[in-house]
Amino acid sequence: MKNLLKKNWILFLLASLTLGLAPFNPPHIWGKIQWLLGGNAFSGNNAMQAKDWFDMILHGTPWVLLLISGLLNLKKDK
Repeated sequence: MKNLLKKNWILFLLASLTLGLAPFNPPHIWGKIQWLLGGNAFSGNNAMQAKDWFDMILHGTPWVLLLISGLLNLKKDK
């Protein structure tokens, strides 16, 4: 599993730049992060619903995988 995460950094980068940012103007994940942190002009004071959490996980997973892959590739093997 660790080797798969290390090898597939290009796939994770492409997924982050496409699915992770779509729709692109403004990046959708940025709006979800702002909403989660408590301030988004589009959300008002509405709490996030289940579909919003799913959407955030969908758009955020490529970024998390890219971060993990990058950290594994930077870490020196023993």
